[in-house]
Amino acid sequence: MRNPISPRGRRAAVIATGLTASLVLAACGGGSSSSSGSGTTGSAASGEEVIVGLITKTDTNPFFVKMKEGATQAAQQAGVQLQSFAGKQDGDNESQVQAIENLISAGAKGFMITANDSKAIVPSLDKAKQAGMLVIALDTPVDPPDAADATFATDNFQAGNLIGQWSKAKFEAEGKQARIAMLDLSPNGVSVDVQRDQGFLSGFGIDVANKEQIGDESDPRIVGHDVTDGAEEGGRTAMENLLQKDPTINLVYTINEPSAAGAYAALEAAGKQNDVTIVSVDGGCPGVAAVKAGQLGATSQQYPLKMAQEGVNAIAAFAKDGTKPENTAGKTFVDTGVNLITDQPQNGVPSQDTTFGQQNCWG
Repeated sequence: MRNPISPRGRRAAVIATGLTASLVLAACGGGSSSSSGSGTTGSAASGEEVIVGLITKTDTNPFFVKMKEGATQAAQQAGVQLQSFAGKQDGDNESQVQAIENLISAGAKGFMITANDSKAIVPSLDKAKQAGMLVIALDTPVDPPDAADATFATDNFQAGNLIGQWSKAKFEAEGKQARIAMLDLSPNGVSVDVQRDQGFLSGFGIDVANKEQIGDESDPRIVGHDVTDGAEEGGRTAMENLLQKDPTINLVYTINEPSAAGAYAALEAAGKQNDVTIVSVDGGCPGVAAVKAGQLGATSQQYPLKMAQEGVNAIAAFAKDGTKPENTAGKTFVDTGVNLITDQPQNGVPSQDTTFGQQNCWG
């Protein structure tokens, strides 16, 4: 890796129209592959037409809409033809397989993909590579990661770590003991879900035990974990469940901004919205607006436009002289950046304010 909340007063209306339109990438995205061509035609060094593909999970999710915008801009600047494909529904692996077949038939030099099924798509990626194409995973690593030639993505552990550091600094400055609710994605152990969750807890200074597993920590400050499917409705239900378990919750981690919207709605319904800090990851324009309005304390902003732009440029370079992208130093992928967005900066935690967030948001 996406849903408006029924308004419950002015503050609920803000978050309903704000957070829910902002959706996670990868872990919480949907479908794949009805195609549409865009861009301009150019030439490789040999004079042949260069075709670049973009396969996203859906063409309605704002995260993927921004990806397509970035890919279109980069294709025009590089003088290549962009063929884009988007999904019909969540988990539509077969349509992504068909999109790859279409690109192979078209003689594309490479493509970018946000995989619906990181394992099931691998045979198709292998086939594309055997056909001489450059394969770039965007946002979500495939399994195994080296089934793609490169991955352009947010450092999701760092995204979680930033909101964890910020929360720890804020609670220490206010002299408050945290009672933490963890609103995760699903029971399936999706990489983005695990990385954000474990990053947040590590940033807060909590021993996560096995870094590859959600929920095995034993810190008494954690009230519990529940899953949201990355959606507003799931976030609301999960928050209600955890409030029933412990009404003293005062800090809520959420996998993404739609689930944060649901959490806020549940807190508002319980009259607790002013007593609880919510943090999240996404950085969509509605989410940044919610930070500005005070419904979110902080969010980590990621950059889908940059992911797609850099992906197109990498394929254009490959078409020209066979150059393949190199990973960011010290990492196993190309890091496209993340910034903490908050209007409540904390000592020792790097952040940007909501003015910066609004200038760089999506959705």
